[in-house]
Amino acid sequence: MAEIIGRKVRVYGRVQGVFFRQWTVKEASALGVNGWVHNARDGSVEAHLAGEESAVAKLIEHMRRGSPQARVDDLTVETVEPETVEGFSVRL
Repeated sequence: MAEIIGRKVRVYGRVQGVFFRQWTVKEASALGVNGWVHNARDGSVEAHLAGEESAVAKLIEHMRRGSPQARVDDLTVETVEPETVEGFSVRL
């Protein structure tokens, strides 16, 4: 069985109010990545990802490009302990 890794991702740019969170849920679900995403107070979007390394890396690549309406200016990735959550959801 493949090792499960955890990543905390912060996305900066025009990423709130452009369906970025819902798009991330769809992308993560298609890749089999678990976790959650939410709007941060500073205008960025924060996500916690857990899954196989290749799937998490693909999702981060997709997030770097962003949803069709978004404009991603910067993206940071931090290694974290993977959270044990089933599926991927938007957190308020």
